[in-house]
Amino acid sequence: MIAVAHYDPEKRFAAIVQKFRESRHKLTPQRLAVARVLATSEGHPGVDAIYDKLQDDFPTMSLATVYRNVMLIKSLGEVLELGFPEGGNRYDGNKPYPHPHLICMQCKKIIDPELASLKDLTREVMAASGFKIVTHRMDFFGICPDCQSR
Repeated sequence: MIAVAHYDPEKRFAAIVQKFRESRHKLTPQRLAVARVLATSEGHPGVDAIYDKLQDDFPTMSLATVYRNVMLIKSLGEVLELGFPEGGNRYDGNKPYPHPHLICMQCKKIIDPELASLKDLTREVMAASGFKIVTHRMDFFGICPDCQSR
């Protein structure tokens, strides 16, 4: 069984807030709420899911406000954007650096496996190609155990 990455959501939230401060961005309640959702989400929410989650506390907040704040957090290097050909980008605020993902093709769940061999693979690709790898994206698509059992 592949290990799933564990993280500390409060440390992630604090890191995002610190980036806001360092870059002199205002700590608005809406901005902090978006950051908290990204930092504490066990999944990889899209902007729509973040918006829906915040509607009870911020009923007048627009989808555009959520999107702008996600893009700001991304520009600060504190969220990883996962783009998909069919649209509906998803965001990883727990591990804002390149890492592999397991994506269920039925329920669209995304999880982060811990793969110790990824650094070895990156070195092997660099050695074989002559490329200096700056970043990467590795996604595995399949059917999760929950969907298989249905």
